[in-house]
Amino acid sequence: MEEVQRHSVHTLVFRSLKRTHDFFVANQSLLPEIDETLEKLKYNIKARDTYGLVFDRAAKAKALAAKRGDSDRIEGQHGGKDGVLAITAAGEQEGSAPDGTNGQMALVPAATPTPQAASNAVQILPKKAPTIPKPKWHAPWKLCRVISGHLGWVRCVAVEPGNEWFATGAADRVIKIWDLASGKLKLSLTGHVSTVRALAVSPRHPYLFSCGEDRQVKCWDLEYNKVIRHYHGHLSAVYTMSLHPTIDVLVTAGRDSTARVWDMRTKANIHTLTGHTNTVASVVTQAANPQIITGSHDSTVRLWDLAAGKSMCTLTNHKKSVRAIVLHPSLYMFASASPDNIKQWRCPEGNFIQNLGGHNSIVNCMAVNPEGVLVSGGDNGTMFFWDWRTGYNFQRFQAAVQPGSMDSEAGIFSMTFDQSGSRLITTEADKTIKIYKEDDEATEESHPINWRPEIIKRRKY
Repeated sequence: MEEVQRHSVHTLVFRSLKRTHDFFVANQSLLPEIDETLEKLKYNIKARDTYGLVFDRAAKAKALAAKRGDSDRIEGQHGGKDGVLAITAAGEQEGSAPDGTNGQMALVPAATPTPQAASNAVQILPKKAPTIPKPKWHAPWKLCRVISGHLGWVRCVAVEPGNEWFATGAADRVIKIWDLASGKLKLSLTGHVSTVRALAVSPRHPYLFSCGEDRQVKCWDLEYNKVIRHYHGHLSAVYTMSLHPTIDVLVTAGRDSTARVWDMRTKANIHTLTGHTNTVASVVTQAANPQIITGSHDSTVRLWDLAAGKSMCTLTNHKKSVRAIVLHPSLYMFASASPDNIKQWRCPEGNFIQNLGGHNSIVNCMAVNPEGVLVSGGDNGTMFFWDWRTGYNFQRFQAAVQPGSMDSEAGIFSMTFDQSGSRLITTEADKTIKIYKEDDEATEESHPINWRPEIIKRRKY
């Protein structure tokens, strides 16, 4: 039996190609004759498919003019001051015009006397230029109280749902509870062994949650002022946390590039949300989809499906680290902050709305109130106040450091509005907590809107 010679796949493929080429090479130049009838029919079908609406309107306009006895104007006139461009081919069933021409352009005069005729004419209107809405007037904000008490950088703040007190965490490893009305210290909680980086107060339970650079996530019972639960799992510092508004779920994130979803009661790690390639600096939760949104130092924002524990969408518009994300309290929108821009997005798909440019520093934190005032705080102590709807920057200033501090300690680490939206609480690098409120004496006349839409138009388009 003769042995079959083995060839490589490469050789066999090229042999097959050569055989195919030799088989068809004789017919290379023999192309079929063009059937003019079929070509004409193909053109008419394409014309009817693309311009059918225009053909029908032109036919209606011609019939209407014939009824009025003006058919001679349509047949004879090919131009005029009030002529409207229309295509008058495909007047008959197979697509050819009655005069034998195929799809030629003709000028049909617009009917001026009757509104009925005007509705049948195809008129080309100029495109309206996009209008930029005028921003709503907001009163300027001013400093009304400075609270000292921490011995290190104050890194986080959370306001109690009853609006009676607020909590702060700092690099001195202490959580302090302050009276919101008087600014007096009510309580100090110790237990963390490193900087406290985030706080959250439960609206349904008497619980305060905290996390820090010691990798610990703690649940404090405020009736006994003791830690009742620990949530173990993070491999590095925990930088941010958020409580789900409707279910007993806690989401934490940090330097291990993951966000972890915890069952508040059983301490079980329900999901570990992986996908970010760098520190997760900010996380927010909401009742509607996407229920979890994270911002990371890898310059991306991710929208997560809580039920599946997977990423639904990744927003890559930012060019630098995203350190802050904030949800609007009533609109189905959120904003993300990076040194390049503050960007607004619409849920649930994460559709981009607009850029808020000008805060040229590392933006550590943001807050928004029900009146549509968005505030951003920078690492250099600058604060910018924006109108949410239009993106207009109506106020900016440099936060003053407390006496005895260096100018380099003018950094804002976190901020939040109280439950009424009338007080803004910031925590800063000069170891102070500052409370701001609107200037009651300001009016639209004393602080007018410096509205120059032509500059904004150049910046946006």
